[in-house]
Amino acid sequence: MAGVGGDDNGAACRHDLKSLLAADERDFLVRNNGDQVKIANLEGKTIGLYFSASWCPPCRRFTPKLIETYGKLSSEGKDFEVVFVSADRDEDSFNGYFAKMPWLAIPFSDTKARDRLDEVFKVRGIPHLVILDASGEVLNEEGVQAVGDYGSEGYPFTLEKINKLKEDEEAAKREQTLQTVLVSPSRDYLILNNGNQVPVSELEGKIVCLYFSVSGFQPCDEFTLVLAKIYRTLKEKGESFEVVMVSLDDEESSFKEGFAGMPWLAIPFGDESCKKLVRYFELRTIPTLVVLGSDGKTLHSNIAELVEEHGEEAWEGFPFSQDKMDLLAEKAKAKLAAQSLESLLVSGEIDYVIGKDGVQIPVSELMGKNILLYFSAQWCGPCRAFLPKLIEEYRKIKDKDSAFEVVFISSDRDQKSFEDFFSGMPWLALPFGDERKKSLNRVFKIRGIPSLVAIGPTGRTVTKDAKLLLMIHGADAYPFTEERIKELEDQLEEMAKGWPEKLKHDLHEEHELVLIRCGKYGCDGCDGLGDKWSYRCTECNFDLHPRCALAEDKKKTGEEDHGEEQGKTEEGYVCDGDACRKA
Repeated sequence: MAGVGGDDNGAACRHDLKSLLAADERDFLVRNNGDQVKIANLEGKTIGLYFSASWCPPCRRFTPKLIETYGKLSSEGKDFEVVFVSADRDEDSFNGYFAKMPWLAIPFSDTKARDRLDEVFKVRGIPHLVILDASGEVLNEEGVQAVGDYGSEGYPFTLEKINKLKEDEEAAKREQTLQTVLVSPSRDYLILNNGNQVPVSELEGKIVCLYFSVSGFQPCDEFTLVLAKIYRTLKEKGESFEVVMVSLDDEESSFKEGFAGMPWLAIPFGDESCKKLVRYFELRTIPTLVVLGSDGKTLHSNIAELVEEHGEEAWEGFPFSQDKMDLLAEKAKAKLAAQSLESLLVSGEIDYVIGKDGVQIPVSELMGKNILLYFSAQWCGPCRAFLPKLIEEYRKIKDKDSAFEVVFISSDRDQKSFEDFFSGMPWLALPFGDERKKSLNRVFKIRGIPSLVAIGPTGRTVTKDAKLLLMIHGADAYPFTEERIKELEDQLEEMAKGWPEKLKHDLHEEHELVLIRCGKYGCDGCDGLGDKWSYRCTECNFDLHPRCALAEDKKKTGEEDHGEEQGKTEEGYVCDGDACRKA
């Protein structure tokens, strides 16, 4: 939510609508065409006070849902009205936003009334929707969630009504069948991409996967390709299996474009069931693949990660019973035990990585070496920030072991971005757009970048957390084995015996710093990561590495600007802190 002021949630139980919405010289509200509507006309109606603004993205996403709900309730003759309380910065913005709304508003010029309503209802963030009954009693201060979850079905949006709907959903889950999941009061069929209708009854007795997806969203598009291969394999084997797409597309053109390449069924675009199923299955991410058993009961809430991990071979898990899932897990375990550098980096005739100017280096020349696989991209701010640190530690490790190597695996958008970023790296890379990247992402379950995976001389995985170890221990972490990290931790424990329990430091003159044993933290001296021991001021939440706190040179290191000059974040990722992770 976007903050707009206020202190606490809560409001008085009952309000006089006229004194609440009127002003000294105003007894009316306005429509977007300028017409004035007397506040007295609201008598006998359920009211929604809608605190919103055009500059607020969550508001812009919620407003269409509220418009849809308002329209349905109006067509059903319900006595429901919405009053827009704007938090826009200027009248032009207010007018442009209000023009799309079919309800009433406090005039933008009445700043005093708008501020008073913010204060009365202690609005801390927007969008915010307060539901009042005809007498002015507050029915629900969480109107945004109520409307978002249940739409017009939630009317009059009382807590009792919402709780009843939740109880009905829980009861439906206990008695779940294919019909209760896929059939609605107005529809008992699904559709093919040619528009033909298929009765839901034809899916009875089958294993059915519900595929929640958004067309044009890269992670979904990539997942669709793999799922289509699994689907065709199971169909060729005559298995009793079906997939039903639950589209979360906003536009019908996107839905049609994406569905055109899919061999399975779908719930029609815009069907209310899609939104209900999102809530029913407590959707948290996309793509999501829910498995319904032959009896219509939920077998698995999401096997998308299993499909991403096993790729086309995931069909071997059908019908996705526990014993089949265990077999897949055993197969993955056996594959991990047999892992070699060749199995990771050789694909058919592609048996090389590249150096500068595209020079091909045979993978065979890397066998027997300690390797770091570096997953990164130029568009990723945390990747750009981490690169200088990695180069610094790379050179230190190369001084100790010239056979050590790093291989860059790019998630860049285009060849030029890849070449620009790779040009500043002193190591090797997979060529841009190389298909091996997908299999490596799947094998190591890469969910965010930058990531560093350490591969030992045998080709087996040493750790998938090499970045964290490098940030904490630097080049000393090499070769990143459990034995080496244990050795470093033992050394640290021995050194800690000689450290002072308390000290003063130039970087934090307000209080003494106390030596404590702790988990991972960020050092306020060098901006690096620390672990196990810190000199901390608990009052100020200030931490220093022991090496920073005890160093003779106590000057704080300068902060480097790793801004957004390289452009926006890649689709499907969210950058936060020191990593860009899959959304």
